[in-house]
Amino acid sequence: MSADVTRLALPDPLPLDGGGVLDQVVIAYQTYGELAADGSNAILLCHALSGDQHVASLHPVTGRPGWWSRMVGPGKPIDTDRFHVVCANVIGSCMGSTGPASAAEDGAPFAMRFPVITIRDMVRAHIALLDALGIERLHAVVGGSMGGMQALSLAANWPERAGRVLAIATSSRHSAQNIAFHELGRQAIMADPAWSGGDYYSAQIQPAAGLAVARMAAHITYLSEAALTGKFGRNLQDREAKSFGFDADFQVESYLRHQGSGFTRRFDANSYLYITRAMDYFDLAEEHGGLLANAFAQTGARFCLVSFDSDWLYPTAESRHLVHALNASGAPVSFVELSAPHGHDSFLLDVPALDRVVKGFLDG
Repeated sequence: MSADVTRLALPDPLPLDGGGVLDQVVIAYQTYGELAADGSNAILLCHALSGDQHVASLHPVTGRPGWWSRMVGPGKPIDTDRFHVVCANVIGSCMGSTGPASAAEDGAPFAMRFPVITIRDMVRAHIALLDALGIERLHAVVGGSMGGMQALSLAANWPERAGRVLAIATSSRHSAQNIAFHELGRQAIMADPAWSGGDYYSAQIQPAAGLAVARMAAHITYLSEAALTGKFGRNLQDREAKSFGFDADFQVESYLRHQGSGFTRRFDANSYLYITRAMDYFDLAEEHGGLLANAFAQTGARFCLVSFDSDWLYPTAESRHLVHALNASGAPVSFVELSAPHGHDSFLLDVPALDRVVKGFLDG
């Protein structure tokens, strides 16, 4: 599926939650489908931690289909014959939007001089992009995982900008367990000698080993025990007996190593540090006086929350917590827990029940 690929320089500096501003911000984004004359059919699609703007077109680095190509396209649940879909690479990332690898005013990469950002900062950049595109009100904002955090942040902080909010496999705050997994990944990156305090862009060696370990640890959290057992069990990898060494004896070990090494070819280690920190800082209740219901007091949007019974990264209890807050604020909300064996990654995989929920909610 083809898409328009654009990089847009925001006209104004971007204020940040941590104080100060980010100057000369560039946003890389893709659009799918035609925008209606009255702008009423726009959908903002927000990507997860390791995602990007390449939703339904071939990825330029991997050559593989976009991360939600099964969901976005003509006649699909997010029907680009009906809707104009916008997906932007978040600030702090590494696929064209301003991030640690971007050039600072002195011409050198920001590296660790890049400011620490929040989910709300990412959405603030999205709003600036929508303003530049002349999209005043979205038909819907949609996202899974970190994308769901962005969708919720938009509804809470820019309540007039979206008529519908679809948040999948996500939460209103990052748990202590999730922060711990992210810290494990960050420490793996920073312990890699090639990280060099984040100043590795001109070096021949990149901190690939640390980033691969970070990805391996994170990838375990995206899957369920049932999925790992069903796919790999204790099966050996290309051998009939254990090696009594530290090669990848088991298929699951080989799989994780493949996931880690593949990730290093398309993602920046410093971006991983910054994006995971933004997720850790996310807490909608804290942003709104300590009461989650306050976050949605001004919204007029309809909400749909989706969780998966095998997702232990953002379990159903997190979605129920959100539903209670939305009920308390008087916002119309529907909620469904879907059965799927894949764990957190279920929102990216073939779950026909999710297709029906997404299509039904967006079609109204």
